Amino acid sequence: MSTSRHFGFLGLGNMGLPMARRLLAAGHALTVWNRNAGRAAELVAAGANLAGTPAQVLQAADVVGICVKDGAAVESVAFGPDGLASAGRQGAGKVVIDFSTIEPGQARDFGRRLRDRTGASWLDAPVSGGVPGAEGGTLICFVGGEATDLEKAGPFLAPLTSRVTHMGPAGAGQTTKICNQMIVAVNVLTIAETYGLARRAGVDVERLAPALAGGFADSQPLQIFGPAMAAGRFQPTRTAVELMAKDIGISQRMAAEFDARTPVSAFCSGLYEQVREHEPEVFMGDVAGLVRRYE
Repeated sequence: MSTSRHFGFLGLGNMGLPMARRLLAAGHALTVWNRNAGRAAELVAAGANLAGTPAQVLQAADVVGICVKDGAAVESVAFGPDGLASAGRQGAGKVVIDFSTIEPGQARDFGRRLRDRTGASWLDAPVSGGVPGAEGGTLICFVGGEATDLEKAGPFLAPLTSRVTHMGPAGAGQTTKICNQMIVAVNVLTIAETYGLARRAGVDVERLAPALAGGFADSQPLQIFGPAMAAGRFQPTRTAVELMAKDIGISQRMAAEFDARTPVSAFCSGLYEQVREHEPEVFMGDVAGLVRRYE
């Protein structure tokens, strides 16, 4: 594949690192940046360039991806000291794709500000599929922004995704991702309650997910988290639970903004916040670990 287009990537966490790997494997020239530069070592060894600042990435690349924790992290990367905006008009005509999950209003604001300061376009393009999707290039991507910018970003997205849907103007991608997260968050808590009830009733919970496979109750969360709940596998990493709490919290702020009734999601959001406040040690586990105390 031609390497005539130069790509950039900011944020080499659990999702960003395998996404950057795939861009390199597809034959693209790649410049990367991460707050902890050590995370880039394997990419540099494989041929990537390591930038000292986010601004240097935008100066070098035609299309730049961002994948960081939350809106505050995105704002820091884009507008903090040496952030993307510091590249000035060297960003003109380029496209920044934010894969992070943030508030739709933030996506619109960041896009306007970056365009005003650099001339670069912004796509909010959160993804679903988790680390396995990032590793396999099968992420599902929801995009908000201009169709012409999405067309420019096509070669960047191709090695990373199995489906890209243009959802509408700026912020529409983030809104779609929050809808996705509402369904997932409620589903995971219901699965946890189901496993707790089944265990107390004497059912072999290791058989539960296989038994329900293919029926109306089946889902990817059931098949992923159900066996983990059955086996008591809770990894000591501060990842999925904290992010889910953030995302379901965004849904509730959106519900208030648009006067939408979301009583089920509101209850789940309250439960996540209760765990965050009173049982912070649970947040050292993954999503399945959230409900360990409620079985």
